[in-house]
Amino acid sequence: MKRNNYGHLFLIVILLFLSCKEEKIQKDTKTEIRKPNIVLIMADDQGWGDLSINGNTNLSTPNIDGLATGGVSFENFFVQPVCSPTRAELLTGRYAARMGVYRTSAGGERMNLNEITIAEILDKAGYQTAAYGKWHNGMQPPYHPNARGFDDYYGFTSGHWGNYFSPMLEHNGKIVKGNGFLVDDLTDHGLTFIEKNREQPFFLYLPLNTPHSPMQVPDTYWDSLKDRKLEMKYLGEELENQNFTRATLAMVENIDHNVGRVLNKLNELELEENTIIIYLSDNGPNGWRWNGGMRGRKGSTDEGGVRSPMYMKWKGFIPAGKKISQIAGAIDLLPTLTNLAGVDTPIKKPLDGKNLSPLIFEKDPSWNDRSIINYWSGKTSIRTQQYRLDHEGKLYDMEKDHGQTKDISVSFSLVADSLRSIKEQWVSELSPLTSETDNRPFTLGHPDYEYTQIPARDGIPHGNIERSNRHPNDTFFSNWKSANDSISWDVEVLQGGEFEVELYYTMKPENTGVAVQLSHGTSKLITRITDAHDPPLTGMENDRDPRIESYVKDFKPKILGNIKLRKGRNLLTLKIPHMDGNGGIDLRLLMFRRIK
Repeated sequence: MKRNNYGHLFLIVILLFLSCKEEKIQKDTKTEIRKPNIVLIMADDQGWGDLSINGNTNLSTPNIDGLATGGVSFENFFVQPVCSPTRAELLTGRYAARMGVYRTSAGGERMNLNEITIAEILDKAGYQTAAYGKWHNGMQPPYHPNARGFDDYYGFTSGHWGNYFSPMLEHNGKIVKGNGFLVDDLTDHGLTFIEKNREQPFFLYLPLNTPHSPMQVPDTYWDSLKDRKLEMKYLGEELENQNFTRATLAMVENIDHNVGRVLNKLNELELEENTIIIYLSDNGPNGWRWNGGMRGRKGSTDEGGVRSPMYMKWKGFIPAGKKISQIAGAIDLLPTLTNLAGVDTPIKKPLDGKNLSPLIFEKDPSWNDRSIINYWSGKTSIRTQQYRLDHEGKLYDMEKDHGQTKDISVSFSLVADSLRSIKEQWVSELSPLTSETDNRPFTLGHPDYEYTQIPARDGIPHGNIERSNRHPNDTFFSNWKSANDSISWDVEVLQGGEFEVELYYTMKPENTGVAVQLSHGTSKLITRITDAHDPPLTGMENDRDPRIESYVKDFKPKILGNIKLRKGRNLLTLKIPHMDGNGGIDLRLLMFRRIK
């Protein structure tokens, strides 16, 4: 049996299955065969060890555990050390370093525009597609999720967010206010999407935002864990912050509750036997805590930084309780899911991922050994079925030494040399982008999309202006002291036209009356801001453990007016040429809406 025929085989199986049913869906005496729905759920910064099914007695995750016992679990599944590259890889089936992803902010998180996503493939095959959550692969169209195959998007496109309780979000580019705790809210949107599309094939991508910091979670989950004795503790040299760990586990238990809500909805609508459900995380744990004794955490190319849980359930089709030991990775999801759906993959570039269907369905599959590459910030590690070559060239037997405690590169020099050769060849093929070599501008005015956000995250401050935090994703600009201060963005207008400009700001009462000037090339807009708005910093009141990211404010929208922009690349510059007081404004973002 050829591996690439699995999808068509399942359509035949579905037909036979339906023929045994008393109730048949027929149209003009011909039985309709519906492609399987796909629900892909991904946690953010959850480690492999943050689940009860993997042996952690500090928490209980029955719904996620049920995906493993009711489907297949990949025991050696690998992602990348941080958020944005993993997300790019699962969407494309290709290594992120090939696609322009080299940072987690300021434009370095974007996939190149000549890449094709699984959402685009499924959309063209007749699927309804939606993504609700943290995107982290580009904000402005054509990098935006709506431009990468998703019909509906709700969430935030940055790498982290500053508030998880009814925060400022976006819906298909338009700024909106969230409703309640963010993970619950994202799941609500997912349930509505499932309900709406129950009669047609759908692809639902739920990239949830927790347990990424800030450590915010509803009282119900925190109260059950805040005083719990942690039986499973981190045993390495680094110090575990047990309060942070408890907050993490509370957030994971909330995720588990929402996974249960998705499963209940599928059961209620009788869609379980026609829906593939996948659960994984995007990198290793975001703190030193129990993780099965593996070395490394988020940001590391060692085993603990890149090993993720991965469970796949398709009731009635995928074997229940099967454990798969062969190594696999996020790069394998696109070829596997398109195969299971019986959908052709019109990607001309070679995929790095493999179709995992033989491992899922065959009892004794013919499967060649392979290597999976973990790369981040110039550090490369190679994983085979038995060995890992770390970024320093040390070799470990991962079947005997999951903690990477004994370097065997001298005694197994042939293995080490062969993996070093793979590493050298792979790195030589890449020429990965860096902040010094990335010449991609931020895009504005895509003709097919109404809104374009230009946030503080992507800007460069000049003069006295300061960013509210060194981690830029949810930051704002402040300390505007002089008419010589300014903020600039490297912006390419994709199609000229007239745009309404809205600014999100705060301003102290003593600074009212500032004149604001926005320019791009020869285009210019000047207006005044007269309404004071000086809310306090917030976020700390909901944090269960002190954060490292910026606190947030309730920024006020102000329509500056309309500006005519010409197609082309220039600096977009915001200045305050006149101040009545001694300061200017704090800036969160600019929103451009195409008028014509």
